[in-house]
Amino acid sequence: MTAAPPAIRIGPRAGIVIALAALLGVLAFFWPFLVAPGTFGSHYAPPLIFGVLLVIVLAVVVSEIAEGGINSKALAMLGVLSAVNAALRPLGAGTAGIETVFFLLVLAGRVYGPGFGFTLGCTSLFASALITGGVGPWMPYQMFGCAFVGMLAGLLPRAGGHREIFMLAGYGSLSGYLFGFLLNLSFWPFSVDPGSSIAYLPGLPFTEQFRRYLAFDLATSLGWDTGRAVTNLVCLLLAGPAVLTVLRRAARKARFQAPVRFARPPTGTAPPAEQAPGPGS
Repeated sequence: MTAAPPAIRIGPRAGIVIALAALLGVLAFFWPFLVAPGTFGSHYAPPLIFGVLLVIVLAVVVSEIAEGGINSKALAMLGVLSAVNAALRPLGAGTAGIETVFFLLVLAGRVYGPGFGFTLGCTSLFASALITGGVGPWMPYQMFGCAFVGMLAGLLPRAGGHREIFMLAGYGSLSGYLFGFLLNLSFWPFSVDPGSSIAYLPGLPFTEQFRRYLAFDLATSLGWDTGRAVTNLVCLLLAGPAVLTVLRRAARKARFQAPVRFARPPTGTAPPAEQAPGPGS
């Protein structure tokens, strides 16, 4: 048995915009390997520049989606799932790495497609940041991190039954580490004493720089990311089947991809006669 195709398809133009946004997001995360701190006159300039660019690109993506990338029913579903995810996030609050925001993101990306998953990751984190007061320079990076999690979930191979649940649970667990790996890149160059063996040093070859970052990630974030990975695994194994069923039932009832047709009245049918005005008119 194979899973149904994505319930919501993004048009070619919106797909190109999302692909460009994803590329810029990758560059924004991996800037320490591309731009040395101080290149723009300040050690903090590169992440600030990329942060502003991320906000602009996110605005372009959302406006492109709203202007025809998906229809009104899909936008309503996006709003509902964003609100649910924003409400779920404070339940975990990140304590010991416990994050409750990812499992719904993975399932929605699986059912509604990579474009929808990318957009949901952005809107979910934006809404939850407003609710929890988590607005700051880190927010665009968190939004893009979740966007990648939702997008990649929509690109997973087809499967059905228990195989699909185990695949999603395994991916959810891996995404817990992926999210931490990406977010640490945004502040690594400024968080460690330059004399440390795991600090960022401009000018080092890529292999040595990457080795230092892996050591930094393992030393500072492995336990936290493991808590996130385990939370994702448990939530997807326990709640995954039921939530998948609900999301797919909603997609069938909404008929997101049903074409709109306007039927002409049968030939020879006279238009309804207007009612004559009454004596009191």
